[in-house]
Amino acid sequence: MIDFDAYVKYSRPGPRYTSYPTAPEFSAKFGYEDYLNELKNRDFSRPLSIYVHLPFCRSACYFCGCNVIYTSKEDKKERYIEYLKKELDILASNLDTKAEVLQMHFGGGTPTFYNAEQLDRIICAIKAKFPNFSKFAEVSCEIDPRFLTEEQLDVLISHGFNRISYGVQDFDEKVQKEIHRIQPYDITQDAIDMARTKGINSINMDLIYGLPYQSLESFKETLNKALTLSPDRLAVFNYAHVPWIKKSMRKFDEATLPSPKVKLEILKYTAEFFVKNGYKMIGMDHFAKPDDELFAALANGTLHRNFQGYTTKGGADLIGIGVTSIGEGRRHYAQNHKDMDEYEKSLDNGILPYSKGIYLSDDDLLRKAVIMSLMSNFALDIKAIESEFNVNFFEYFKDDLVELKGLSEFVSVTPEKITVNETGTLIIRNIAMCFDAYLKKIPENLRRFSKTV
Repeated sequence: MIDFDAYVKYSRPGPRYTSYPTAPEFSAKFGYEDYLNELKNRDFSRPLSIYVHLPFCRSACYFCGCNVIYTSKEDKKERYIEYLKKELDILASNLDTKAEVLQMHFGGGTPTFYNAEQLDRIICAIKAKFPNFSKFAEVSCEIDPRFLTEEQLDVLISHGFNRISYGVQDFDEKVQKEIHRIQPYDITQDAIDMARTKGINSINMDLIYGLPYQSLESFKETLNKALTLSPDRLAVFNYAHVPWIKKSMRKFDEATLPSPKVKLEILKYTAEFFVKNGYKMIGMDHFAKPDDELFAALANGTLHRNFQGYTTKGGADLIGIGVTSIGEGRRHYAQNHKDMDEYEKSLDNGILPYSKGIYLSDDDLLRKAVIMSLMSNFALDIKAIESEFNVNFFEYFKDDLVELKGLSEFVSVTPEKITVNETGTLIIRNIAMCFDAYLKKIPENLRRFSKTV
């Protein structure tokens, strides 16, 4: 029996580690010319992964932490398409765009806020510059079930999209009303049925726990309803309450948010529920059916984590396209401007809309490998790390391992391996934080991250 009250002490501000170093470390010290050099001199044997940010939504979902622009104006969407084309043109002059593309993901915003004809133009523009898509490429799109037509789905499928991620969050009507996202079960069911009928064989569903008015009992009902739709994957995220960053979150009465104890109860029940019903827990917040490739990647230790979550497509250089998007090379991260005016101004001046980033030192690369392995596989092969980076692990990380001892009830350490036990997976972010050199320099009261629990 887990003592959830005891876990409350682990509720600390901490990163989600979709990158290391994390985004607050990005700066202009890694300049535009530095970024261009990374693009031009990349290892051409490495394949590409493409992320395209389509930022527009019709209205605000109050829980959302994404970079979103709210509009109902058609001309704004059309204008953005033209600037995406400009960005693609400049990218093509600084990057070998004929490299194999293993993955492409459309995120937002609401990508299907664009109509079918507009989506077709966007995809055609991308493929004109990036023509070498692998026949095994994972091509995916985030979709709000409230904004989906057969015509849109037909366009996506015609261009090779084979994975869809539906945002649900919670089926409870009271929660939906509070978060300003009314989405009846029938709408989600119809959207999933439409995708299945048209041949989409990989469907993901996003849920969020920690939202206003949620309880363990109410979330059990959401889980039961989600199971009836039989998604191939589920992402069950811990709501990141960061009202100092996202003003819409200030609309919530914080007294209605479930406590850390209740959130842990929900997480534990969710993990047990999906495992009991044939899913496997993947990383800290994903679940997949046994025949899903994520399951195989977890089993053989090749699961990879990036800004889109968990993926099997490690070893690819990520190219971010669109306002605020983030790219990732072997030794760098690069983020586009968040401000639309700055984004457009750069492109009008014939340069990429690069804002900030970071070049990874040898220490960064080593710590990234450690943290990402723990976040993805709940384990670390110490001997493999020593061999790859030519270090004595226990000497190099002696101070970090002292901190890790404070979590010894959740982690076992042998000369060959670090293994996180089942209860430790509930606080995997805390465990990874032990190896974060940047976080140690920031006093805890100044850490601007969501709570780990």
